[in-house]
Amino acid sequence: MGWARSAGTGTADPCSGQQPCMEPRESWAALAAGGVAGVCVDLILFPLDTVKTRLQSPQGFRKAGGFRGIYAGVPSTAIGSFPNAAAFFITYENVKSVLPHGSSSYLSPATHMVAASLGEVIPFSLVQFPLWESLKAVNASGNGYCPGTVRVSPAAGAQCEQDLWSWKQGHVVDSWQSAVCGAFAGGFAAAVTTPLDVAKTRIMLAKAGSSNARGNVLAALGGIWRTQGLSGLFAGVVPRMAAISLGGFIFLGTYEKTRQLLL
Repeated sequence: MGWARSAGTGTADPCSGQQPCMEPRESWAALAAGGVAGVCVDLILFPLDTVKTRLQSPQGFRKAGGFRGIYAGVPSTAIGSFPNAAAFFITYENVKSVLPHGSSSYLSPATHMVAASLGEVIPFSLVQFPLWESLKAVNASGNGYCPGTVRVSPAAGAQCEQDLWSWKQGHVVDSWQSAVCGAFAGGFAAAVTTPLDVAKTRIMLAKAGSSNARGNVLAALGGIWRTQGLSGLFAGVVPRMAAISLGGFIFLGTYEKTRQLLL
């Protein structure tokens, strides 16, 4: 990060020398590196997420399509990958740069979570929402791929891990270390949120007029618990953990390496 200094005195400027602010070249590097990372992750993980979604289908894996057409809908995902991931990282890095962070700050975990959350919300309004109709068409074909699942919690958790790792070894983590942090954070987040993902899948695939078609997540979770129990709530957890762990590894590793090369 570059250090910008305020010309005046007594002004509350977040870039006044006490707080690191991003230089234009760093912003461009974050934008490009984020886009490259997003495309790599989405193209690699798309078939894994398709398999996971079909495992969670109330029809059963085979009737939902099995291994057939696991790349169906990948063009629309690829089109939205670059701008969406680029917008995530440019937002994330800029928000993080004006908030307290680093291994020496006790506010670092909250900073990373806020930055990651805003990094997901802002791109959604600017990039994802205009593509919503095409994504609904993809979902209707049996693909529930959502790029955001490999970003928010994994990004925040991985950054906290990187801060701790950097503090312990006395220097900034390498790109492969960022990738490892992303994999661990992604796997943990995937396991914990699997029941919500199952409910989302059931709602997306629900027939018109059914109870799940109303979009009530709690009701969907209750229905799954009554009919299939714990195994139903965690249907597809293994491929989901594998996909999001791999996604975190590729996403953060590719981002850090590409950003380093550009800078």
